[in-house]
Amino acid sequence: MYIPTYQDMLEAHERIRPHIRRTPIRTSDYLNELTGAQLFFKCENFQEPGAFKVRGATNAVFGLSDDQAAKGVATHSSGNHASCLSYAAMLRGIPCNVVMPHTAPQAKKDTVRRYGGKITECEPSTSSREETFAKVQAATGGDFVHPYNDPRVIAGQGTCSKELVEDADGLDFVVAPIGGGGMISGTCLTLSTLAPETKVIAAEPEQADDAYRSFKAGHIIADDAPRTIADGLLVPLKDLTWHFVKTHVHEMFTASDAEIIEAMKLTWKHLRVVMEPSSAVPLATILKNRDYFKGKRVGVIITGGNVDLDKLPWMKG
Repeated sequence: MYIPTYQDMLEAHERIRPHIRRTPIRTSDYLNELTGAQLFFKCENFQEPGAFKVRGATNAVFGLSDDQAAKGVATHSSGNHASCLSYAAMLRGIPCNVVMPHTAPQAKKDTVRRYGGKITECEPSTSSREETFAKVQAATGGDFVHPYNDPRVIAGQGTCSKELVEDADGLDFVVAPIGGGGMISGTCLTLSTLAPETKVIAAEPEQADDAYRSFKAGHIIADDAPRTIADGLLVPLKDLTWHFVKTHVHEMFTASDAEIIEAMKLTWKHLRVVMEPSSAVPLATILKNRDYFKGKRVGVIITGGNVDLDKLPWMKG
């Protein structure tokens, strides 16, 4: 197992710089007052495909040799990695095949197809996703770019927190959502060298809390098909991301679906940015644990903004 290094992250940042946006940081006096902390939101929802995962995907795609790239790339994803890999493949002019659960939001499927990705649907479970993907990869021969358990992807995701601490220095905490752990791993990779005094906090839905239970137990606990409004956080930790979680994550908190939806509403209203439920989990956990964060400077990574506007989580029916 190759563990990516800080140098890998620096090289990734140079490689992807022409193809991604250096996203802005937003603040809100209201949310600062509400939480008792100073919050600095890193808006990865402003990336062209609408999610931070364009960083890792672009690093993987543009790191391929011409011979490797000729066969294209392939992956499985609940949405954002699929769209971001399709986008990166489009930029390089190579094929992209993705396996997605049939329950994935239509907005995310539409984005994949807009960027030229070819979708094969599967059941909404980790086992179905991986079995279907094995067949697709065997048929296409594309380079497998894992959504999170891939050194190239983790190095790319680490570029986000590099920009965050450069633009909002002196942070006490950086809080990011956790599902499979790609963003958290990249955050740990970068901050452990660049800002070792900044503690990494992971935020997870209560209804998909296998990373939280793994963190407390000291070994990976994997759920096959959890159900939560935060559809981007349904996958389990793997060996590479677990290495970063167990080594560098300082604390992990969870929030209920109701708390996640409320945090999502608050950010739409007071931060005035569109974020998806998975991205609202950090604020939900900060609100739930205000005493822990009170008086601190807190970086919050908004991981994505791809939502189905016809099926917002607070709509009835």
